[in-house]
Amino acid sequence: MSRDLTERQQRILGLVIQNYIETGTPVGSKTLVDYYGLDVSSATVRNDLALLDELGLLYQPHTSAGRQPTEAGYRYFVERLLGEFHLPRHEQQMIRHQFHQLRLDMSQWMRLAAAILARTSLGASFITAPQPRPNRFKHIQLISTRGRLVLMILVLYGGEVKQEMLTLAEPLPQARLSAAAERLNSLFENAEVEEIVARLGHMDALENDVMKLVIDILQRADARPFSDIYRDGLINILEDEGTRQAVRLLEERTLLADVLSETQTASGVQVVIGGEGRWEALRDCSIILSRYGVADRLSGTVAVIGPMRMPYGRNVAAVRYVARLMSGFVDEYYIDTVTDNITITPKLSNVDGDD
Repeated sequence: MSRDLTERQQRILGLVIQNYIETGTPVGSKTLVDYYGLDVSSATVRNDLALLDELGLLYQPHTSAGRQPTEAGYRYFVERLLGEFHLPRHEQQMIRHQFHQLRLDMSQWMRLAAAILARTSLGASFITAPQPRPNRFKHIQLISTRGRLVLMILVLYGGEVKQEMLTLAEPLPQARLSAAAERLNSLFENAEVEEIVARLGHMDALENDVMKLVIDILQRADARPFSDIYRDGLINILEDEGTRQAVRLLEERTLLADVLSETQTASGVQVVIGGEGRWEALRDCSIILSRYGVADRLSGTVAVIGPMRMPYGRNVAAVRYVARLMSGFVDEYYIDTVTDNITITPKLSNVDGDD
C-alpha cells in the first residue's frame, strides 16, 4: 500500500470486514452509519469506501452493491487492526478440563487438540507430532536373524522407533551383537549426528557399520519437517468450492512440508491469507498456525484452515491457546530440563491459561 490510512478510514475498513465476516453480505455506507452509529455522514463514508476500493483493500462485486474485503484488505486487518483477542474464560476452562481427562499420551492430546480447533473454528485443523531438533540417538538393539542379516532397532529421543536390516561382513553370534549394542548405547546416548561422525574412527568394523546406518537415519529424520499428522474437520471445508482445494494441503505431505518450512521461521501465531501468492491450494483460504513445544528441542505445529471470511480474532486466540497448552504438556511431561532426557513428570498445575 502506498499510503497510510487515517484513523477513521482504518475504523471503516475494520467495520466493513467484521460485518462481512458475520453476514457474508457486501456492506454499504448506510449500514455502517446506522448500525454502528458513526458520527459522520453517509457521503463521507462513501468517499472513504471509494478510497479503500482504489487502494485495493475493498471491492464492489457490482456497481449497486456495497463493499467487501479483498485479500489485501484481510491482510491489512489481521496485521494492523485485529488487536488482542482471548477465548472466553469458560471456554479456556472447558478445553483445559478436556486435556486433564486424558492419560499421559501425546497422541491423544494431539487428537483432542485437532478436534477442539476444528470445532472452535468451524474449519479444518491439523497437528503435527513434536519432533526433536536435531534428532538424537537414545537406544539401539541388534538382533541376529539369519546368516549375516541383523535387525537394528533404533529409538530416537521423542520416542520414534526405526527398524533397519544390516548385512554384516560375516555372521556373528547374538552375544557379540548385544555387547556391541551395549557399548554403543553407553557411548552415544543423547548424541546428535555431528557428535557421532566425530567418533567413528575410534570403533571396530561392526560398530562403524552400525553407526553409519544410524547416521543415515538421523540425517533423514532431521531433513523431514514433520512425522505424524493429526487432522480433523475436513468435512467443514469440503462443502465450499474455494476451501475444498485446501484439502490437498492436508493430503499431500510434500505440499504441507513446503508450507511449514516457509511459514514456521518466526515465533508466535502466523496467518497466511490467500496462499500469499505461493500456494494455489490456499488461494481462497486462510491458515492460522503456531509452533508448540520447546524451541530447538521438541516441537510441532498446530493450525486451522478455513475460508478467508473467517473470525480471525477467535481463531487466532484458539490456535494460540491450544499451542500454549500443548507447549506446557511437552515441557512438563516429556522434557526433563536437568538431564535433557525424555521423561514422564506430570505437573499440569503449572500450565497457565490465556487470560
